[in-house]
Amino acid sequence: MTVVSHATETKNLNLWEFSIQGSDIWSAVRLPHDAMIREPRQPDAQGGADVAYFPGGHYVYRTTWLAEDPVPFVALRFEGIQGEAAVFVNGTSVGSLRSGYTEFELPVQDHVIWGKSNEVVVEVDNSAQPASRWYPGSGLYRAVSVVLRPEIHFARDGLRLRTRAIADDAAIVEIAYEIAHVENRVVRVVVDLLQGDEVVGTGSGTGSTGSVVMRVEKPQAWTADTPYLYDLDARLESEGTVVDERRERVGLRTISVDARHGLRINGNTVLLRGACIHHDNGVLGAATHRAAEYRRIRLLKDAGFNAVRSAHNPMSRHLLDACDEIGMYVLDELADYWVVSKSKHDSAWRFRTTWQEDADRLVDKDRNRPSVIMYAAGNEIPETATPEGVALTREITEYLHSIDPDRPVTLATNLFLNTLVSMDKSPYKETPSADGQTSMAGSTEANVMINQIGRMMNLVSRLPRADKASRDAFAVVDVAGYNYGLGRYKRDVRAYPDRVILGSETLPGDVARAWHLVQEHSAVIGDFVWAGWEYLGEAGVAVWVPGKRAGLSKPFPYLIAGPGMFDLTGQPDITLRLAQAAWGRLEAPAIGVRPLDRSGVPMVRSAWRTTDAVESWSWRGCEGRKAEVEVYSTDDQVTLFFNGQRIGRRRAGRRRGYLAKFTVPYQAGILTAVGYRNGVEVSRSMLRSAEGDLGLRMVSEGHSIAADGNDLIFAEIAITDQNGIVEMLADEKVALHVAGPGELIGFGTAAPAPEEEFTAEARTTFRGRALAVIRSTGKAGRITITATSQNVGSATLVIEAVTPADAAAESIVRVADALTR
Repeated sequence: MTVVSHATETKNLNLWEFSIQGSDIWSAVRLPHDAMIREPRQPDAQGGADVAYFPGGHYVYRTTWLAEDPVPFVALRFEGIQGEAAVFVNGTSVGSLRSGYTEFELPVQDHVIWGKSNEVVVEVDNSAQPASRWYPGSGLYRAVSVVLRPEIHFARDGLRLRTRAIADDAAIVEIAYEIAHVENRVVRVVVDLLQGDEVVGTGSGTGSTGSVVMRVEKPQAWTADTPYLYDLDARLESEGTVVDERRERVGLRTISVDARHGLRINGNTVLLRGACIHHDNGVLGAATHRAAEYRRIRLLKDAGFNAVRSAHNPMSRHLLDACDEIGMYVLDELADYWVVSKSKHDSAWRFRTTWQEDADRLVDKDRNRPSVIMYAAGNEIPETATPEGVALTREITEYLHSIDPDRPVTLATNLFLNTLVSMDKSPYKETPSADGQTSMAGSTEANVMINQIGRMMNLVSRLPRADKASRDAFAVVDVAGYNYGLGRYKRDVRAYPDRVILGSETLPGDVARAWHLVQEHSAVIGDFVWAGWEYLGEAGVAVWVPGKRAGLSKPFPYLIAGPGMFDLTGQPDITLRLAQAAWGRLEAPAIGVRPLDRSGVPMVRSAWRTTDAVESWSWRGCEGRKAEVEVYSTDDQVTLFFNGQRIGRRRAGRRRGYLAKFTVPYQAGILTAVGYRNGVEVSRSMLRSAEGDLGLRMVSEGHSIAADGNDLIFAEIAITDQNGIVEMLADEKVALHVAGPGELIGFGTAAPAPEEEFTAEARTTFRGRALAVIRSTGKAGRITITATSQNVGSATLVIEAVTPADAAAESIVRVADALTR
């Protein structure tokens, strides 16, 4: 069988030139590129706290593509553009794009000049802010590629794998196919499922559409714990020649969900330990770098999470790749708003005409991914408390079922918000007013009230009105998503015996109570904490600030939201330890200390953060101040020692919310927590103060990266003593220099209110730490990173940029190591 040279081919367009519209200055950029993160933040930025005081803007990107051998069909694929975009090829408009999270393909074959370099220009208008309730980024922040297709080819979503049944001895797998532009020609499709080089399943079919059913002996089932992937290879034959071929990485697994058995993957019950995550990558802004997405999923999994929920938009391909390969269940979300605006410049006004296309693209991207186990039709949609909103809930759910019958659909509903809407005496407005405002309460208004009344929202969620305001929408989805509604779980399990409940958002302080309800009730299938990873925007909503009063959002220069169980640089937060204790994954006591530089200072607290403590006993200059110590432990009792002297013993464990508190005057030394069960010591842990002179330390997670122009180095910089103990209060300005085939693309800290930029080459550490991200330039060689401080010396890190084949081998080792932790 002869294979023609023009099978479908995808070529990434990585190298572009970038300019602010109206400027004659162009700079070379490599995608993904976030234009907003490079804009100076301003106290009077139009988007305000929602977008972390970054301004929007008008931007222009341009590149050239050499069109070599002619093919019948050419498309430009955009995986995501933040802003309204117009696309031009060789000076001719080829289309416009909308929505920052929806993939689009524009056919451009009629505008290509073969044998020549073709110019592609993308004009992006992201000036109207806020366009969302969080930091969106701007521009070509996800990948762009050219897709070259032969005359007869697999359709864009032309392979659809379904695992019909799976057991230890065999799996039944069906692959539906769709061929484009067949016309009257006879075609044949051959599909192989490969385990390495071995074909473990095969089948064939004819015609423009059809399906192949195969039996796979002794299958390796995909789960988050065992993320085994096969290669699916499909070949399209016409007149004895292979005219197109497609290969995908797939997993074999089934999904079922009901109130009696809960969520079952491959017939086994699974409880979701979930993290809500936004799309930005911290110091990199919104740019969706593959290595950054893999790092985030690896760290979340190592911490004990087994699921992530995209908040509140479809995930990137890179993030889904990481979830498939590392092993993480995914709840992928369609939208944060429907027809009622939540932000002044969102696109609620066109939702009715665009949601179906967005749903198609979501399913196209997710369909063959084993990690995606559920879709969310929307997040905190206020109109779902109205008959019109319930009708739209049904319409969206039924449509998702029609295009993907295997995955359940949920609706993340804020019971408190729906109650507020049901009490609104003004008429329902489906169309927003000119300024984007409506008569309905939105997520932000509800969050303000939640923050002010704290636990009262649990009482409100239990009211009959809260039930009435949500039950009709819940009745038309497969899984009822409860945002901050765990106070209803016990009642609703009894009242609605067929309802499946998911904690789609839970306050960090409630994560233990929520998890125990998950364990106690089969109908409650899991819990997602807000939030698993720190994010930009919604500035300061969960940050504790000095004073007696403060609003929900905080003034410039606040940058982060503040609730993350991992901070902006990927360091774990003490709030993570409560979740780990509840999950039974905390092997020894975790010691947190409230910041000693704030000892005695009144703080305005937040419902989305239970503590501002950090895991450190190194606070130079704070001797004698009162230290508030928090010990998280699954043990019955905890005794705290300082330099070997007993401070006290407290009860801990489940009955005490896994938390014991102590107070002790701060002095440098060793703080030790000892856990007891039945009076017998079973665990211990300690925190040490930094000793002697401090120096600068820099480490990375690997010794090499791929010299492919895309791979990243994450260089962690810290001010420590000779034993590596980080000093909290010795922050320094650190300058970074990169030599060799690498470039600095992000440099920052977890500081909640910095005024320095992520794109600068110098940064002041926060709590003794900073993170620098360096990208390969595409050449092999030695990358030398030098960090220099004002007072504590310098540090050097050497990383080898190696050919992609060698780097791939190391990557496999990294993934295998992550899976065995």
